[in-house]
Amino acid sequence: MDLNEIIAVAGKPGLYKVVANGRNSVIVESLTDGKKIPAYASSKISALEDISIFTTGEDVPLGSVLKSIYEKEKGGKAIDHNKSPEELQSYLESVLPTFDKERVYNSDIKKLFQWYNILQETGNLKLKEEEKKPKAKAASKQTAEEKKEGKKKAEKKDESKKAKPKSTAIPKDKKTAAPVQKTAKPLSGGKKAATPKKTSTSRGK
Repeated sequence: MDLNEIIAVAGKPGLYKVVANGRNSVIVESLTDGKKIPAYASSKISALEDISIFTTGEDVPLGSVLKSIYEKEKGGKAIDHNKSPEELQSYLESVLPTFDKERVYNSDIKKLFQWYNILQETGNLKLKEEEKKPKAKAASKQTAEEKKEGKKKAEKKDESKKAKPKSTAIPKDKKTAAPVQKTAKPLSGGKKAATPKKTSTSRGK
C-alpha cells in the first residue's frame, strides 16, 4: 500500500497527511475532517510506512498487512475496531497468521483496524506502482507466448515450403556452364569407341 506522507500524531485521533513544512513544525491535514493543524518537532509523529507488526519471524510492514486486509475484503471495510479483543485477534490471525500474540497488544490491533477503515473511507487505500507490475508482467508474458506460438506456426510453414521438391528444369545454356545432361554419357551399353587406325610407316624400296 502507498502510505507515503500519511502519519499518526500521538495524542490526536485519526490519521493525517503532511501538506506543508513550517518553520518549527509541519502542517498536517486530517483525513477525516480536512482540518489543518501544526505538528511540532516535540510531538510524537509516526509515519505509517515506517511501522511494522511483530510476528514469530521477521517483522511485517504495516502496508503489507493493510494490503492483505484489502484483498480479504475486496476493497471494502474491515472489522469494526470496537469489536471484542477475541474477535479482533481472530480477524488479524486470518490475514496475518504469524503475528506475535505476546508482543502485539489489543490496543495495537484496535488501532490497526481503525486506521484501515479510515484509509478505506477516505479513499487513501492505494496500491504502489510495484504492486501493480505483476499484472502487467503477466499480460506481457501472455503476449510473448502468443507471439512465440505464432512464430512456431510461421516456422512450420517455412519448413513445409522447404520440403517441396525443387524444379528439375535445366537452366539456360551459359558459356561457362553447360547442362550436365547434354555432356554426360552412359557408363555402359553405349556404342564402342572407334579404335584409332594404325599408321603404317613407308619402307624404302
